[in-house]
Amino acid sequence: EHHQSGTDRCAEVASAHPEFDVIINIQGDEPYIDPAQITKLANCFADSNTQIATLIKQVKTPEELVNPNSPKVVVNLLSEAIYFSRSPLPHLRGEEVANWLEHHTYFKHIGIYGYRADVLQQITQLPVSSLETAEKLEQLRWIENGYRIKVAETELETHAIDTPEDLQLLFKNQVKF
Repeated sequence: EHHQSGTDRCAEVASAHPEFDVIINIQGDEPYIDPAQITKLANCFADSNTQIATLIKQVKTPEELVNPNSPKVVVNLLSEAIYFSRSPLPHLRGEEVANWLEHHTYFKHIGIYGYRADVLQQITQLPVSSLETAEKLEQLRWIENGYRIKVAETELETHAIDTPEDLQLLFKNQVKF
């Protein structure tokens, strides 16, 4: 069957396995997800109010901050995502971008999600939203429709494969292993 996203594929598989309460989706462009990160994500569901969860990591370099292939996440004080963007947010008015990391903590998104099984089925029925269309980030559809996304911070680095250059780097590093 044709699916618009990995979330849709997960929903199809999950619907055939009602014995699972929580579904973990590791995006295909994240081959370096560590088992400890999966555990950290799963632990978010110890809170019965968690609907959706994902991981974030602090941005460390200006290059990472401005890379549109590495979505940034704005987080509230309850460790929930407020917004995801391909642009650095918040914008520090009057400050050079090269200096932003000295004045604010920025987070990037790690491509792994957890969903309550019922929530997963619900979010795949939502129509594409204007924010999702603008940023090309499906999680904005969920936020725009009132779903809460719990975030857990990881210190472990992952290397998403978003471009042909990323893939070449992966192959180069594989040879060293």
